[in-house]
Formats: sequence, C-alpha cells, structure tokens
Amino acid sequence: MSRLHTHTERHQVSRIGWLRAAVLGANDGIVSTASLIIGVAAAASGRSEVLIAGIAGLVAGAMSMAAGEYVSVSSQSDAENADLARERAELETQPEFEHQELTQIYVERGLDPELADQVATQLARHDNLGTHARDELGISEITAARPVLAAVASALAFAVGAALPLGVAILTPVSALVITTALASLVFLAALGMVGAAAGGAPVLKPTLRVTFWGAAAMILSAAIGALFGTVV
Repeated sequence: MSRLHTHTERHQVSRIGWLRAAVLGANDGIVSTASLIIGVAAAASGRSEVLIAGIAGLVAGAMSMAAGEYVSVSSQSDAENADLARERAELETQPEFEHQELTQIYVERGLDPELADQVATQLARHDNLGTHARDELGISEITAARPVLAAVASALAFAVGAALPLGVAILTPVSALVITTALASLVFLAALGMVGAAAGGAPVLKPTLRVTFWGAAAMILSAAIGALFGTVV
C-alpha cells in the first residue's frame, strides 16, 4: 500500500511585502543615522551634540518611514481595490466577454482552446472574481498590499538599524567616533545584505556589495560636508 506524504512548499514570494519593507527600513536606519552621526562628529562637535542628533534621527526616521510606507502601500491597495471593483462590475454586466478573456489567457499560457475553456469554466465556478483577479489582474492573497504590516515592519526595522550605529557612537571615544562608526556601520550593512539575500533566497554577494557600497558613499559624503563646513547639521 502506497503512503501519501504531505509536501509543504515555502515560496519566497510570500515574504515580498514585509521583507522589502524590513530590509529598506533597516538599511535606511543604518545609513542615515550613521551618516548623520559622522557628519556631526566630523564638524568637531561634542558627544552630546552627536548623540542628540543620532537619537533625533532615529525617532524622526522611524516615523517618516512608517508614514511613507503606509501612504505608499495604501495607494497600491486603493488601486487594487478599484481594479477589483471594476472587474466585479464587468463580471456582472459582461460575463461572456470576461469568460472569453479568461479562456484566451489560458490559451496564451499553452492550453488547447477546448481545455482552456473548461479550465476557465471550472475555476470561475469555484471563485469567479478571485480567478480573474489572479490571472487577469495579477492580484492574489500573497502579493496583495498590506499597508499596516508594511508600515510597522519598516518603522521597527529602521529603529533597529538606527540603533546599531547609535550604540557604537555611545560606546566609542569622541576622538575615534568617525572612523569607528563608519567601519561598524559597513559591517552592519554587509550583514544586512547577507540576511536579506538569504531570507529572499537570492545569492548573497551582489546584495551585500550593493548595500555596502551605497552606505559607504553616503557616509563619506556626510563626513566631507561636516568637515568642510564645521557646523552642526
């Protein structure tokens, strides 16, 4: 007697929403806070000014990321809902045309016309709107926009990312603050690139080099501006 085994597949696409927001938030937290700390420190400021700038950057940045992510993803959600409402109306007023449209989609994917018609009929009978949303509009439960989740993930990730260079700045003597914060932040960015790539099932090297390069560029520019003007940012 053969035995049936349950095979559970875990696809990385299910992580796209929160993974993108989390990686973006952490990256911004590290880069912006480290750059701010380095710019202020390079302007020959004292520890208190550096820490105040870092803390302010963490709080403001986390709130900004949450608000921006929520507004952005809400706009996507509004567009998806509008498309679904339009599709629902078309299914009620033009059912035959919508059926032909769905059949043609399956034909273009490689099914024979007769089989495509049968598939469209069966799937539409099970969940007409859901079938059209998925195969015609590209909207599914996995990829649907979730504004609150994206905003929370982005804000928390930013705060965690920002706390890393801020912690280094707290523990480092003022005389070595610029170089230590910069080097530590590059390590944090490299680690973030590796973690993000691993979580998304992608190769590790390219994302790691990408986030490290742009982080280094931002910190070098901030240090140059701070040293040039010698003022508190």
